Amino acid sequence: MQQALHAFSLVVPDYDAAIDFYCGTLGWELAEDIPQDSQSGPKRWVRILPPGSAPLRASLILAQARGPRQTAAIGDQFGGRVGLFLQTDDFARDHKAMCAKGVHFEEDPRHEPYGTVAVWQDPFGNRWDLLELR
Repeated sequence: MQQALHAFSLVVPDYDAAIDFYCGTLGWELAEDIPQDSQSGPKRWVRILPPGSAPLRASLILAQARGPRQTAAIGDQFGGRVGLFLQTDDFARDHKAMCAKGVHFEEDPRHEPYGTVAVWQDPFGNRWDLLELR
């Protein structure tokens, strides 16, 4: 048996604002942006990939919040914890580039037994690790 994580969703306040940040500011690839009709009305299938990701690797699905429960979850989908981990092959390069583009880092880079890491936030309050493994 072979299985792989295909994608996970991230609830955001607005599709276009999330695409602007991830694809515009961070330079991710917009893999799919497909309008769909559902029982709850029109929505979009928006799938993005970090730079250098293979198309069949895990991707991020942007899901626009619908209703008060989903809206309340924006930025707190992981209960205040870091819940997203962006791995890089060059921490210093990507940290410098992200800082230059105004990405908010909560801390200075730190060196842990598993690698170099720093916590950052997207504009919606989601906490991420930028991580270069040893």
